[in-house]
Amino acid sequence: MCPYLVVFGEKAVSLHSEIKNVMRYDLLKPVSQGSDGAQTEENRRIAEVADELRRCCQLYEAQLRNSKGNVNALDIEQHCAEQLAKKHGCWISIEHISNLGEPGPCGNENDIYVSNDIIYKVNNLLNSGSILVLLDRIIWHNSLFYDTSYSLYGFTGFGGRSVMPVLQQRLVKNARPATQVMIDTYMSALGFTKTDHVGSFTNGTYEAWDLLPRNVLVDDEGDMYVVDAEIKKL
Repeated sequence: MCPYLVVFGEKAVSLHSEIKNVMRYDLLKPVSQGSDGAQTEENRRIAEVADELRRCCQLYEAQLRNSKGNVNALDIEQHCAEQLAKKHGCWISIEHISNLGEPGPCGNENDIYVSNDIIYKVNNLLNSGSILVLLDRIIWHNSLFYDTSYSLYGFTGFGGRSVMPVLQQRLVKNARPATQVMIDTYMSALGFTKTDHVGSFTNGTYEAWDLLPRNVLVDDEGDMYVVDAEIKKL
């Protein structure tokens, strides 16, 4: 298991011999997600991971294009993500993924594992269609809903085929699904207005949807927690 978030720093490594000295990395401990400042640091780290993945994809795509012609962008992205994760010790073998914790209720996008105060979400990219798109959405979620911010724990999958990010999120205890009225009121307090669709909101910069009772919790003190949402930047 990888208890660290991949972060890129000073030491040069190679993904392939053709891109030697392009990659830079360090392994740093993940930041506690208890404050707005912590999620800002986490977002910076995730953005650095995304930038390095993007650069590696560009180089690998050029390499393949020279030898094979047209190539599939998602295949390239998943190949590079797997290589990066294995290089930095953050690849979790699919046969060991259940060791993350007890299985929890799953949706169409995430397989859930719960361990003490942490939820692990193995994201199949069904909604995002891309690791890089998902990483952008994580950053936006963290910016809007830092009380339930995500960390990037690592990657798993079937080697050479399907590669899936593994995300960490704090477990909200003693909470129940919020009502839609509560959700609408909460989003209004954050500066969002409702769109024509139930559970969909915009503030002019972001559009957030799927904010339904199954994805928003309220605790005994009335505090609200958006644990899952679809987000895009306008």
